[in-house]
Amino acid sequence: ENARGRQREEFGGFNLGAALLGWLVAAGIAILLTAIVSAAGAAIGFTEVSESDARSSAGTISIVGGAILLLILGLAYFTGGYNAGRLSRFDGGRQGIGVWIIGLLVTLLLAAAGAIFGSEYNVLQRLDLPRIPIDEGSLATGGIIALVAIILGTLLAAFFGGKVGERYHKKVDRVAYQDS
Repeated sequence: ENARGRQREEFGGFNLGAALLGWLVAAGIAILLTAIVSAAGAAIGFTEVSESDARSSAGTISIVGGAILLLILGLAYFTGGYNAGRLSRFDGGRQGIGVWIIGLLVTLLLAAAGAIFGSEYNVLQRLDLPRIPIDEGSLATGGIIALVAIILGTLLAAFFGGKVGERYHKKVDRVAYQDS
């Protein structure tokens, strides 16, 4: 246990490389899952809903869309946190939070670039990434709830993914120190 403490002191803490690679995994998983869900929705025929049907079912569509978005982003950030925790020997939860912070910073930078340079350079709009299922012009109470749920959900998913990823190293250490 003393050797592990010395190793943690030397190699513990935040690992930017692990967090960045974890964010890349999270972004890739989010894009893949969004594409799969979109393709499934198109195959089922959700793209052929009339405007009047969409207006009458707007609440249901928003709730279901928000839940699906939360599930996709939660899985993506859990996977990204897991990879960051697995890449870094110590502090898996911290690596997961690092993944989430990098994702938040990238999102804010792309949104700011879109606002500064106009819709012509709005990368988030052109990439068609998952969004909160509300009109961008008006942030209603449901939209604020969805935003808070997505922020907290992805943060917790990344943190716990990092903790799960770190467990592998703890198992290896237990076996290694039992044999010596």
